[in-house]
Amino acid sequence: MTEKMIISGFGGQGVMFMGKILAYAGMLTNKEVSWIPSYGPEMRGGTANCSVIVSDEEINCPVVNKPSLVVAMNGPSLEKFLPALIPGGLLVVNSSIVKNDVTRDDVRVLKIPAQELAAEKVGKANLANVVVLGAMLAKTDVLTLDDVVAALKEVVASKRPEMLAINRQALEVGMNYVKENQL
Repeated sequence: MTEKMIISGFGGQGVMFMGKILAYAGMLTNKEVSWIPSYGPEMRGGTANCSVIVSDEEINCPVVNKPSLVVAMNGPSLEKFLPALIPGGLLVVNSSIVKNDVTRDDVRVLKIPAQELAAEKVGKANLANVVVLGAMLAKTDVLTLDDVVAALKEVVASKRPEMLAINRQALEVGMNYVKENQL
C-alpha cells in the first residue's frame, strides 16, 4: 500500500500540520514516509502545500507528481492540483470555502463543510483542517484514527496537552460526517 498525497490551501489553514501528522503517524506504525513542504510568497494567506507519501515499501522518490489523494482547502488549490490527481484517486474538498465545480468525473470526490463542522460540533472553526483529516481517514486505509491520535500525542500533547482531546474530537467529527452521510 502506497498513498501519495498533496495537501494544499492558504497559509494558516493547517495544511502543513495535516501533512506532518500523517507522516508522523506513518513513522509510528513503521511505514516508510516522506513529507515535503512548499510555501508561497508568504506564510499566512499565501499558498501552501505539502507532499506526503506513506508506504509499506521503500520510497524511491519523494516527489509527488501524480497523487492518489489531493486535499484542497481552497479554490486555487483545487484548480492547481486536480489535474495531477490520478484517475480513481480521492479528492477531499473543504466545501466551506471551495465553491468551484469539480471538472473531472474519473475521480472520487469527498466534499466536507469543514469550517461549519469545526465551529458547530467542536467549537473551534480553526480546526477545520483536523475535521478534513478525519474525513480523509474515513475514506482511506492509509492510517487509522488510533495511528493519528498517537501522532497527535507526540506532536501536539507534548507541548499543549489540553489540545489532544479537542483534536481527537475534530477527527471524529470528520469521520462521523462521512459515515452519517454515507459519503
